Amino acid sequence: MFDLDLRSRKPIYEQLIEKMKEMIIHDVLKPNEQLPSVRLLAKQLTINPNTIQKAYRELEREGYIYSIPGKGSFVANKKEAIYDEKVKQLEESIFKLCQEAFYIGVKKEQIFSIVERAERAMRGGEELDSN
Repeated sequence: MFDLDLRSRKPIYEQLIEKMKEMIIHDVLKPNEQLPSVRLLAKQLTINPNTIQKAYRELEREGYIYSIPGKGSFVANKKEAIYDEKVKQLEESIFKLCQEAFYIGVKKEQIFSIVERAERAMRGGEELDSN
């Protein structure tokens, strides 16, 4: 279900969060679909259950999933409020990054090229590389 790189410098819980977000965004995991239990997923991935719990907590905090005590964790419905807030946060982050890029001399065309590469990667056209 998840491809995690145990040798990566990126923490396992962050990799798990990224993969689950990707699956939710691409509708691999549907709204209200139950996620594997912490214990089951930890056993399948052979990682500490606390790592899974940490990822689930963060996904819930960000509005991607919700929990029902005694029942488990489920994929949240895509809510406009969450979407709007996330877009606002992304706009602020991109704005700051662009300011920093311009400050160090990155050209507008280079930024557009990065945006196009990111869009192709999201559509499955290419993997993110370090060009």
